[in-house]
Amino acid sequence: MLPLALIALLLIVQVALVVAEQLVVQHAAREGAREAAVWNDDQRARDAALRAGNLIAERAEIEVSPSDRPVGTPVRVTIRYRVPLVVPYVARFLPAETTLTASAEYRVEREAG
Repeated sequence: MLPLALIALLLIVQVALVVAEQLVVQHAAREGAREAAVWNDDQRARDAALRAGNLIAERAEIEVSPSDRPVGTPVRVTIRYRVPLVVPYVARFLPAETTLTASAEYRVEREAG
C-alpha cells in the first residue's frame, strides 16, 4: 500500500511541474507575440520568447505567422516545447518527455524595417 501511495504522490509532483512549465511556455508565447507586434521582426520575436521563458532553444519550436504582416493585422506566435519528465519512478508509467504548446496573438504596430 505504501509504495502505491508514494508513486501516486510522485505522479502528482510531476504533473505540478508540467503545469508550471506550461505557464512558462504561455508567458514566453505572449512575450514573443508582443515583440513581433512591436518590431514586426520574426527573429526578435523568437529571441524574446526564448529569453522570457528561459527556454532551451534545442527543445523549442517557435513559429511566427503569417510571414506578411501589414500594420493592424494579427501576428501569432506558437511555441511547441519538449519537457522532460524528471521525477524518479514516474518514468516507468509515462513517456520520457511531453510536448507543451502555447500561442498568443497581437496586432502589428509598425511596418517591418
